[in-house]
Amino acid sequence: MLALAGGRAATALEVRDVRVGEHSDKTRFVLDLSGEPSYRIFTLADPYRVVIDLPEVRWPGEVAKLPQRSGVIRELRYGLFTPGTSRVVLDIGAPVEISKVFHLPPAEKFGHRLVVDLVEVDRQRFLAARPGSAIQSATPLPLPQTALLAPRRPQDLRPTVVIDAGHGGVDPGAIGVSGTHEKDLALSYALSLRDALEANGRYRVVLTRDSDYFIPLRRRVALAEQAEGDLFISLHANTHPSRQIKGASVYTLSETASDAEAAQLAAKENTADVIAGVDLSNQNKVVSQILIDLAQRESMNVSKSFASELVGTLGERVTLLRNTHRFAGFAVLKSATVPSVLVEIGYMSHKQEERLLKSPEHRAKIVSAITAAVERHFGQQQARR
Repeated sequence: MLALAGGRAATALEVRDVRVGEHSDKTRFVLDLSGEPSYRIFTLADPYRVVIDLPEVRWPGEVAKLPQRSGVIRELRYGLFTPGTSRVVLDIGAPVEISKVFHLPPAEKFGHRLVVDLVEVDRQRFLAARPGSAIQSATPLPLPQTALLAPRRPQDLRPTVVIDAGHGGVDPGAIGVSGTHEKDLALSYALSLRDALEANGRYRVVLTRDSDYFIPLRRRVALAEQAEGDLFISLHANTHPSRQIKGASVYTLSETASDAEAAQLAAKENTADVIAGVDLSNQNKVVSQILIDLAQRESMNVSKSFASELVGTLGERVTLLRNTHRFAGFAVLKSATVPSVLVEIGYMSHKQEERLLKSPEHRAKIVSAITAAVERHFGQQQARR
């Protein structure tokens, strides 16, 4: 159901190494690549970040971590931002200026090198440099592709279920005790749920993403509304400081969180755009409140009704978290028109549950529970007509 503008080009480049050098007057970040890249580099504020966009590249696991905390760089993230575009996000401990960007050709043991020099400055100078304006290579990097949905056929009157695999690409989500990434689990469950719902032919199923790339939170909501969704199901996996906590749970939108943990989880999930290096400077700070205020009461009631149904079917098959149906201000649930739930399939911080979550047998149980809830939900709606 998800068509991508322009298609995906074959990956041509590979990251060979990452180096950080701390000098008296600058911090130097070096990407060693298999070929000369085109690039787009810019800074973002609050929090301070440097974002490097590249063509889609392979990133072998052995160079997946920042070699050391050095200079102003605190952390590195990487991954697909959109199909065809890879993104590197550097978390910066202070405002910086990009003083120099250049390419070095292969020499001795080194390959093609993209060099980015960062100089610490005060906030006033940082803001004067217009964060968000990009430094680009002579050969411009194409703008990130936008996911487009195939239009609904006029004669297709089936209910539309939108399935959202949480996180993706440059945003791995939570990381389990054995290194499992939430984004990978969420996608595997989303694909299985799609297959299960499509198997009987009674539903039109739309995925917000069908592979490992990032989608901003508000874009996920927009895709659900563009698809004319009748139900939106966002799939996630959780972690907790206590490795004894386990069980599935279901969340719906509320201005007031049901408990402190729900509030903390919503706050964490709502930082996905920051993690992926999205420019949020043009977002009105009261947007989230407006979206809640505009949400149709009927849509919110339908969300709660489906969540209750889902808690019942999940409880027949898998372990549930205490107080299973919870409420919080998740940005991804803030559609004014599409009933929406967020499903936390379990805790990757619990060693045994993480192992279960990765098993096809457990995935089948979760998927069958969601499918059964969808069946009952639309069956009840049909009966009321």
